[in-house]
Amino acid sequence: MATFSEQEGCSDDDLIRFEQRVSIVDVDETYRIPIESSPPDEHHHPLLTDRIDDGKEVFAPLNERVFRGNTDVDSFVCTRFICIILSYLCIAYKWMMNMAALCLYGFFIAPGVLQVGWRYFSDKRIHRGIPYGNDPRNKLDLYLPEKIETPRPVVAFVSGGAWIIGYKAWGSLLALQLVEENVIVACIDYRNFPRGTISDMLDDISQGISFIYNNIADYGGDIEKLYLVGQSAGAHLGACTLLAQAVKEYEGIHMQYHDEELGRGDFSHSWTASKFRGYIGISGGYDLCKLADHFDNKGMSRPLFLRIMEGENSLRKYSPELCLQDLEDVSRFLPPVYLFHGTADESIPCSSSTSFVEALRSAGVHASVKLYEGMSHTDLFLQDPMRGGYNVLLEDILGVLNVDGERDISARLQRRLVPECFLRLAHKISPF
Repeated sequence: MATFSEQEGCSDDDLIRFEQRVSIVDVDETYRIPIESSPPDEHHHPLLTDRIDDGKEVFAPLNERVFRGNTDVDSFVCTRFICIILSYLCIAYKWMMNMAALCLYGFFIAPGVLQVGWRYFSDKRIHRGIPYGNDPRNKLDLYLPEKIETPRPVVAFVSGGAWIIGYKAWGSLLALQLVEENVIVACIDYRNFPRGTISDMLDDISQGISFIYNNIADYGGDIEKLYLVGQSAGAHLGACTLLAQAVKEYEGIHMQYHDEELGRGDFSHSWTASKFRGYIGISGGYDLCKLADHFDNKGMSRPLFLRIMEGENSLRKYSPELCLQDLEDVSRFLPPVYLFHGTADESIPCSSSTSFVEALRSAGVHASVKLYEGMSHTDLFLQDPMRGGYNVLLEDILGVLNVDGERDISARLQRRLVPECFLRLAHKISPF
């Protein structure tokens, strides 16, 4: 009888390669390859066994069997490869779309950003880069009215930036509007990730507040009318700092700090949470356990977010809403809380503010929330103020500060910074 290679016209090397390929295919032992057994008749070959049926080998012709296993594996490998490629393409596509949206968004609001930037560097009422600590990022910008005849209300502002790109200048648009109403504004800079993690940020903010608390009277500020304001990630950080200091007061660990204590994250700086007249949170998130997955879906990967927040186990620790559930008798050290949030906010859902208010009220804290219908994460803080005219957020903040009656409302109408068509396009394209 002729050998297999002679029947098919192939060399011994080809046969060896064929045997190896079939062996790789049949790794699950569903098929068995009896190399040395003889075929049952001249139409079959021992290399071409079908499935084992009741312990008996059923042979199949070459054209029905040889390439069927190879085709199955090739199909599986190709499908898996295609899925991997598509997944990477999907990620790359989302990333490119987000970057494109961000670039377009920046283009549409650029006229306003450039004007605010010019005023930030040229306005003599802004005293930039006042140091409050030892780290290079421990600086604040002070916005002082031109004429201060009596002590003025003071706003300590903490900017947002996803805990990564926060900067003191981000609050300049709001600060410039407030200083027009004779309100002193101090925008606090702080370490961002990866230079620092959440505990470093909170320690910086606590030091900045301490500096303001102990020195603002020298600049004409009224220490009895001190307010803390935070936006986005800054709202979360401000709430954490305020709550941590209230706990320190409750535990009786409020003390004067010394230079060697700076940077330890113990919040034992010389200021008291109960001395604040109010806390204002704009578009903030206060339950990190709920927000971690949401941020992951929006593009901030969960591993990155956990590194910023110092691990999974720290999420509850740095969630003001959840911390209130574990604390008793701390509410008397907290000032009234006022939260503002847009209903169309996709970066941080407005439910973050509504649920935080419920937790505050349950703990005995005076708290309120106002929702702005149809406004996104940036509409409330950027696009709407750039629109000019009546600034609803500014008016609501002035109402909290109790300075809304000092000037006629017509005198507070803002100048338009960006054409309306650009603002509408920015609203539609905004990745926030």
